[in-house]
Amino acid sequence: MDGVQETLSREAESAAPCRGGGGVSAPEISIVVPVLNEARRIVPLVRRFAGDPRVELIVADGGSTDGTPDLAARAGAHVVSAARGRGAQQNAGARRARGAILLFLHVDTQLPSGALDVVVRSAAAAGVAGGGFRFALDRASGGLRLVVGLTNLRTRFLRAPYGDQALFVKRCVFKKMGGFRELAIMEDLDFVRRMKKHGRIVVLPMEATTSSRRWMANGVLRTSLVNRLAVLMWTAGVSDRRIRKTYDRLLRRGDAETARVTVDEIG
Repeated sequence: MDGVQETLSREAESAAPCRGGGGVSAPEISIVVPVLNEARRIVPLVRRFAGDPRVELIVADGGSTDGTPDLAARAGAHVVSAARGRGAQQNAGARRARGAILLFLHVDTQLPSGALDVVVRSAAAAGVAGGGFRFALDRASGGLRLVVGLTNLRTRFLRAPYGDQALFVKRCVFKKMGGFRELAIMEDLDFVRRMKKHGRIVVLPMEATTSSRRWMANGVLRTSLVNRLAVLMWTAGVSDRRIRKTYDRLLRRGDAETARVTVDEIG
């Protein structure tokens, strides 16, 4: 009987509504940006949100050697250090966050105008756990248009936005989930699947635009096929470390190190 009561208690806790953010003066949204050696990109990103009282910007550094943390701090971001890996870095940023909504933004992804207002309204809707944006790339070649189309098709029908689509989640839901699993790869796919157990996932009609650098480095077809293989391996129960090794072996090492690919790059 005690076991049944414990199960019911856990289910009730999971279904309970969120109670807001981190206090009266807390920001509405905490934006967490995981980085590794992004000195060329970090300052423009920080400046895009500078002066917005609704936003707390947290840069989670995974051991940069090019001065990224100092540049981010001087530009006005809060900086935290973490073990290398998107899961670990995003968890470290979330622990520092005070906002009622957490938004995880890749350094090479740009939000559309008015995005934060839409995120706040969407997250306030009953039963919503979190969500993301439609997908767009900064180039429009024929192959890349196909990547964009397939990604948005997947997002629409599976309700499964991933990292390059600026994932957002209510902070209380994030805590109930225990954050990201600190995997070598596929942490975004794992996170979205677990988030669905805590409420509705919304896909905003606006587009988050990300860099096409990973496809340009290895070719659209090759990159897409390797990404698809990674998902199939994950679905089949292959370990994240083995998938990571396979991924890095099949794509040029320079791109693997720079992009630090996760499931969000599949098209």
